[in-house]
Amino acid sequence: MKRFYREASVRTGPGGGEVLLDERPVRTPARRPLALPTEALAEAIAAEWNAQGEEVRPRTMPLTGIANAAIDRVEPDKDAFAAGVAAYGESDLLCYRAEAPASLVARQTELWDPILAWGRRRFDINFEVTTGIMHQPQPANTVVQLSQAVAARDPFELAALSPLVTIAGSLVIALALAEEAIDVETAWLAATLDEAWQAEQWGEDAEAAARLAARRAEFEAAEKFLRLLR
Repeated sequence: MKRFYREASVRTGPGGGEVLLDERPVRTPARRPLALPTEALAEAIAAEWNAQGEEVRPRTMPLTGIANAAIDRVEPDKDAFAAGVAAYGESDLLCYRAEAPASLVARQTELWDPILAWGRRRFDINFEVTTGIMHQPQPANTVVQLSQAVAARDPFELAALSPLVTIAGSLVIALALAEEAIDVETAWLAATLDEAWQAEQWGEDAEAAARLAARRAEFEAAEKFLRLLR
């Protein structure tokens, strides 16, 4: 749509900040005020609006999109949304290993084992690790503890956690990143290990590279959103 405002700004308050367009509150698609829990996040979202040209392009405003999702999708049914995110813990990427070649097995061990070790310590749980792609059920206590860790998060945290989990295919990677146990580069390397290895062996075409770049941009935006909540 055409740009219909001159300037975005932030009105701060005790609960964070509200984004304004020409001094009028921005509304989500469901017509709710775009009120954010931290001033830093509100300022970053206002910057997305100010960066628009003659047309407003939602795809260039990932933080706004995550905030809209938190307010319109997560808040009305937080428990159901959290359960959907937590379900990834039942088939976490890190628990499914290659049988061969040895170089791939070694790389999975190097990048994935420390993150699983963090999860074991952090939540006092165990993981069943298997080779191949056949589903391996996780211990009941593991599923419960991970589900509780997700459910304890507020709607804004959940809205950002969701793309991290779905892009990585790993709840453990997402939680480790959210709790600053790993940085975003380590998380991305772990999440895309298999794809990177395949590209090294067989090469990468332009379309695959473009898709990967788009996924990385979405992944990094979600991580930035989480940082701005702190």
